[in-house]
Amino acid sequence: MTSALSSLTAAWNQREILKGMMRIARIGAGFARSDALRRHRWILPLACALLVLSFAAPAAADFRLCNNTGSRVGVAIGYKDSEGWTTEGWWNLSARSCETLVKGQLVARYYYVYAVDYDRGGEWSGKAFMCTRDKEFTVKGIEDCLARGYDRTGFFEVDTTQQRSWTVQLTETTEQSPQQPSPPYTGPGSPGGSPPAPPKQTK
Repeated sequence: MTSALSSLTAAWNQREILKGMMRIARIGAGFARSDALRRHRWILPLACALLVLSFAAPAAADFRLCNNTGSRVGVAIGYKDSEGWTTEGWWNLSARSCETLVKGQLVARYYYVYAVDYDRGGEWSGKAFMCTRDKEFTVKGIEDCLARGYDRTGFFEVDTTQQRSWTVQLTETTEQSPQQPSPPYTGPGSPGGSPPAPPKQTK
């Protein structure tokens, strides 16, 4: 099933390709009046092929997280795919760095993120409870975390609005105490979308 957004994107790409080809045709018409065309017939078809390939190249399709704070941050992610719920962690991000958490095509519209500030304390959390543990983990299922020997941790929701790529920005403000990181900003690819409702902050 094709989403309305991808249909619009495909229509936009087709329009842009046609506009580009029309521009090349106009340039080619001026070029055709000269004797140079007889010597360099291959230039116009090559230019058209390069234009089409540039629009046809697949866009990056990743779920990324950027740590825009001055601290080291640990990150866990949760999502639901065809096999059910999965949580994974930990990605350790140094200050002012980014990491790809999901490579390739996004498998879900909603992702869930939990992050902890290693240096100053505090966390970015929410009300979607999932299973984690202190060491590296991949956990299938979100039920009975404690009974299965895991921690029960509150993740905040990220709605990717079915975009092909998405970036979550973890930030801090000077007005907040070190125990209270500011809510994350999320947007497709690099910043540019609307921030979601702030997740609940806990100490």
